[in-house]
Amino acid sequence: MAHEVTLITGDGTGPELAEAARKCIDATGVEINWDEQRAGVDVMAETGTPIPDETLESVKRTKCALKAPITTPVGTGFRSINVYLRQELGLYACVRPCKYYKGVRSFFSELDVDLVVVRENTEDLYAGVEFEHGKPQTKELIDFLGGLESARKIQSGSDETGVSIKPISISGSKRIIRHAFEYAQTHGRKKVTVVHKANIMKYSDGLWLACGEEVAKEFPDIEFEERIVDNMCMQLVQKPELYDVIVLPNLYGDILSDLGAGIIGGLGMAPGANIGPDGAVFEATHGSAPKYKGLNKVNPTALILSGMLMLRYLGETDAADRLEKAVSEVIAEGKDVTYDLKPNRDDPTAVGTQEMAQAICNKLQGVPA
Repeated sequence: MAHEVTLITGDGTGPELAEAARKCIDATGVEINWDEQRAGVDVMAETGTPIPDETLESVKRTKCALKAPITTPVGTGFRSINVYLRQELGLYACVRPCKYYKGVRSFFSELDVDLVVVRENTEDLYAGVEFEHGKPQTKELIDFLGGLESARKIQSGSDETGVSIKPISISGSKRIIRHAFEYAQTHGRKKVTVVHKANIMKYSDGLWLACGEEVAKEFPDIEFEERIVDNMCMQLVQKPELYDVIVLPNLYGDILSDLGAGIIGGLGMAPGANIGPDGAVFEATHGSAPKYKGLNKVNPTALILSGMLMLRYLGETDAADRLEKAVSEVIAEGKDVTYDLKPNRDDPTAVGTQEMAQAICNKLQGVPA
């Protein structure tokens, strides 16, 4: 029976990447009924909203989406569509594998890095509970906090101070940490590292760590350890091969997943899955790179590997394995790859987005190189 999947084509280079990923997924032979939908700055210019109702309704109906990159304006404009989708659809778990593939340029190429970052998606500073400087509500909050004996008075005035609230709950923390342990168990992983800053933020990160220690007792076959987030960054740079599954609150997870991507060769190699109780959205970790729009130049690997994660989610394990193997072989051969995967970025033999995708399709279909 065919799988129903929403394909969100995104903006910038998103539509090109969506085309490449769809082509490769279809080449596995898995039957998918794609419901193509739009989101991003392009559709906002037409409709006044970056994510039309029909796009959201499609994802709610299919309960599975592959999403190409979407631009998030810095400082102004709409909040991240990625964050909105995760919160609206209850996609509490962001799973980002950081796996090195032979042939990719990386300072860590000899270490055989294969770790997974599991990030909480709905709480923490990304919950969006913010107070703008100069607003009456901000003054009211600062005055209230200043009146608490347990709170250190904010020294600057409300006219120059913005405030973000960092909610961390027991239920949210246990849910994502349990997901990390279950992921480790299901995928034959040996260790889960819980990352925090509990030495400073004792009532938010301290709660997170306490939840981690409690959940770990449910999985005696999985090794448990904890790391302070700044030390974790150093550990990943010095010895990433020692880590397996790393689970973090929302903000730390966002930062460390990019660090992990850098270790394996860059965001172009970093897939992602956002999973909830009633569905999942799969997306590349990188942005929409609008300056490359229409140039057929960007690396499609991250979105193709996100499609591989989607196939695993759909129970198509054999197809997922074959797709990952085809991607790995094309990269290792180094012939039909984009400029960023060449030893020299100015290599004139570099191919375009669609040509690399076609080379992966050829591998899947047994076409000689």
